[in-house]
Amino acid sequence: MIHVSPSETIHLTWSDLEPHFRELQNRPLHAGNVEAWLRDWSQLAQTVDEMEARLTIATTVNTADSEAEARLHRYLEQTFPALKEAEQRLKEKILASGLQPQGMELPLRAMRAHVELFREANLPLLAEEQKLSLEYDKIIGAQTVEWEGQEVTLNRLKTVLQEPDRARREQAWRRMTERQLADRAAINDLWTRFMDLRLKIAANADKPDYRAYQWQGKLRFDYTPQDCKTFHQAIEEVIVPLATAIYERHRRQLGLDRLRPWDLTDGWYGRPVEDGRLPPLRPFQDIEEFKARTQAIFDKLDPQLGEYFRILRQESLLDLDNRKNKAPGGYCMHLPLSRRPFIFMNAVGIHDDVQTLLHESGHAFHDFERQNLPYYHQWGSPMEFSEVASMGMELLASPYLTEFYPPEQARRAFREHLERSILFWPFMAVVDAFQHWVYENPSAGADPSACDARWAELWQRFIPAIDWSGFEDALMTGWHRKLHIHQLPFYYVEYGLAQSGAFQVWGEALKDQATALRRYRQALALGGTATLPQLYATAGARFGMDAALLRRVVEIARPFLDL
Repeated sequence: MIHVSPSETIHLTWSDLEPHFRELQNRPLHAGNVEAWLRDWSQLAQTVDEMEARLTIATTVNTADSEAEARLHRYLEQTFPALKEAEQRLKEKILASGLQPQGMELPLRAMRAHVELFREANLPLLAEEQKLSLEYDKIIGAQTVEWEGQEVTLNRLKTVLQEPDRARREQAWRRMTERQLADRAAINDLWTRFMDLRLKIAANADKPDYRAYQWQGKLRFDYTPQDCKTFHQAIEEVIVPLATAIYERHRRQLGLDRLRPWDLTDGWYGRPVEDGRLPPLRPFQDIEEFKARTQAIFDKLDPQLGEYFRILRQESLLDLDNRKNKAPGGYCMHLPLSRRPFIFMNAVGIHDDVQTLLHESGHAFHDFERQNLPYYHQWGSPMEFSEVASMGMELLASPYLTEFYPPEQARRAFREHLERSILFWPFMAVVDAFQHWVYENPSAGADPSACDARWAELWQRFIPAIDWSGFEDALMTGWHRKLHIHQLPFYYVEYGLAQSGAFQVWGEALKDQATALRRYRQALALGGTATLPQLYATAGARFGMDAALLRRVVEIARPFLDL
C-alpha cells in the first residue's frame, strides 16, 4: 500500500495513485480478508484526503498565490476525475460483495447513496464548480478599503462597528458596503455560472432538482426538506419574537428610534453595539496571546482537550490572523494522514474571534476523538452532529472566559454570545429558506435580480427589527456575502439544528459539567458509526426540528439573557 509523508502528498499525481487503486480493485475480496482490504483502502483514502486538504489550504491562506492555484487546478483537471472513478469502483466492489464488517453498517449505507448518485459525466462539472469556488474566494479576499490612511480588509474594518461613536460606525459601514457592492456584477456573473453547473449536475444524476441531488449527497437520512420548512416556521414562531425583544432592549438602551445596520456589531444581522457606557470587548492584543489564553481555557476544561490544543500550537496548525489575500471565514480542515486538524480563521482582536476559535477547536477535538476508529470510512460524522461538537464547545468552555476577561466582562461576553446565538437562528432560517427557494425555482433562482427580491422578502419575515431604508441594495445583496450559498450549497441548516443540540448539551452541563463533558466526548468518538438521533442522544440531547423543542431550548438560555 502507498506510503508517503504527509507533506509529500501535495505533489502526488494520478500516476502515483493509480497502481494502488488498481491493486485494491483486482484483489479478491472475501470474509477472510475484508478487514485487511478495508485497512489498506483506509490508508489510501487518508493519503488522498490529505492531498486534497493541503491543496485547498494552500489556496485559502493566500488567495494571491498563483502557484498554489495552478497546482489545485492541475489536480482538478488531471487527477480528480480519475480519482473519483476509482473510488466509485471500490465502493461498488465492497457493496457487491455483500460483506459487512463490524461497525461498517452506516458507512456502507453512505456508500450506497454515493454510488447511486455517481455519474462520470459529472466529474468535469464538479471540478469546474470547485474552480468557481476559488473565484469567489479571490473576489472576497481582495476586498479592501482605505481607512485612516491604511489599506485594511473588510473584516478588520468591522472592528469599528463595535465602537460607541455612531457616526464613525456609519462611516465605516458605508465604506465597507460600497466596496462590497462594487463586486455586485462579478458575483452575479459567478452565480449564474454556479447555477448552470448545478442544474446540469442534478440532471446528469437523474434527480428532479439540485436539492434532491444535495440531499442524497449530504446523506440526509433523518429529515426531509419539508422538515426544514417546519423548522423555519418554528423559528418564526418561537425565536423571532425573542430576537425582536433582544433588538428592542438594545434600541432602548442606545436611545434610538430605530436600529440601523451600523448599530449591529457585524453590520447586518448580529448583536447590537453597547450604548457607550461599556467599551468594546478586546480579548487579546496579538495572536500569540490569543493562543495562550485559549490554551488556558482548555487546560481547565479537560486535560485531554488541553493536550489536543497544545499539539495544534506546537505543530503550527493554527492560522488565525486576518490579512490581505486570505480567504474569508474560518474552518477546521482534517489532515487524516497526519492525524491532525488544521484551524483557519480571520482574527482581528474581537470577542467573535474567541468564539470562533472555541468553535473550530470543537471540530478539531472531534477529529482527534474519532480517529481511533479502525477504518477511515467510519470517521465521517453527520455534519448536523459535527456542528454540535463545535457549538457545544463554545458553551462548555464558557465558565472559563475569565482567561480573557475580568469576571464582570466574562459574564457580559457570555450573555452577548447567547444573544448572538438567539439572533443567529432567524438568520439561519433566511439562508436555508433562500436556498430551498432557489433550487425549487431554478429559473428564477438563476436570475440575480429575482434572488435579490427573494432575499429581501425573507429578511423582512425573519429579521424585521432592523431598518435598512435607503440601503435597499445592500440589504437585497446580502446573499452575496454568505459564502455557504455560493460554495457549500445547502450546508447551513446544520448550524441551526446543531445549535439546538449544543444548548441541550450545555443544559446538562449546568447540572453536572463533568458528566456532560464525558457524554459529549463519547458522542464525538462514535464518528459515523451511529445515526444522527443516536449521536444526539449519546451527547445528552434530542434531535428535532419542532417548536416544542425550540421552546425547551430557549428556556435553558432565558435566565442568562437579562430580558
